[in-house]
Amino acid sequence: MQNMTSFLNLIRWKNLLLIALAQILIKYALIEPFEVVRFTLNDFGFGLLVLATLCVAAAGNVINDIYDMDTDLVNKPSKVIIGRSISEKSGFNIYIIFTVIGVGLGFYLSNLVGKSGFSAIFVIISALLYIYATFLKQTLLIGNITISLLVAMSLIIVGLFELLPVITQQNQETQLTFFKIIFDYSIFAFIINLLREMVKDIEDINGDYKAEMKTLPILIGRERALKVVFAVSLIPLFAVTYYIITYLYTHYIAVGYFLIFIIAPLLYFTIKSFSAETKKEIGFLSALLKFIMLFGILSLLLYPFILK
Repeated sequence: MQNMTSFLNLIRWKNLLLIALAQILIKYALIEPFEVVRFTLNDFGFGLLVLATLCVAAAGNVINDIYDMDTDLVNKPSKVIIGRSISEKSGFNIYIIFTVIGVGLGFYLSNLVGKSGFSAIFVIISALLYIYATFLKQTLLIGNITISLLVAMSLIIVGLFELLPVITQQNQETQLTFFKIIFDYSIFAFIINLLREMVKDIEDINGDYKAEMKTLPILIGRERALKVVFAVSLIPLFAVTYYIITYLYTHYIAVGYFLIFIIAPLLYFTIKSFSAETKKEIGFLSALLKFIMLFGILSLLLYPFILK
């Protein structure tokens, strides 16, 4: 039982559930309810797409933990898994198994939808996750941006596999309209995850400094890094406000949802990020971003009513 708990924590099962939820809602709340939209995968094929994505993401989490052992001993010693409940060798084996399954399923699905070139997506993402864990994570903002792009890609990939293979001259406008909605959500996921990565760097400054990393708070200081987080947090705040005014202003339930569950928490995050001081306050900011991400994803449930 202890080994299973350690394994689930190692692959970051909560984060994987969030990815799966986002993909499932894109498929069953945004795409399938509308008869005008054509899609490619049946339920089984889509299940394989979700599984492939989760395997690649899980592999990335495992390899990240392996190379984070030293910093984790300082930043979160009670949560260290590799080297304690799971050996480093077992960790590498788990990483290889998940990578092979994820890339293999990606290759199968790419050929299934008649787009064999799509298999390169899974190979590139797997390679980037390894490079991130071994090198990019230690660099100024490049690692933060890379991992946030990969989070955004977990949403875009649904549009690539579901909408693009069946696009025709007749349905091009409709297909691309729905792809644009998915792309808008991927931008939101990118910015929120980028903010969370920056906040985590501030929270983990002690261990990262010991490992001689070149993260933003180490190079410019904790206080200045928080001011950068404050400035970046204005981007999603204004972007979501613009989205509501431009696309949702006639749908009062949707407007209310976005104001209560997205705008209000984002505004609170922005205010708190300007004045946060203790590690507990910074940890709260990280948790708040997860809340915002979750309710951003759940807003996909509104589209059958928005676009009816």
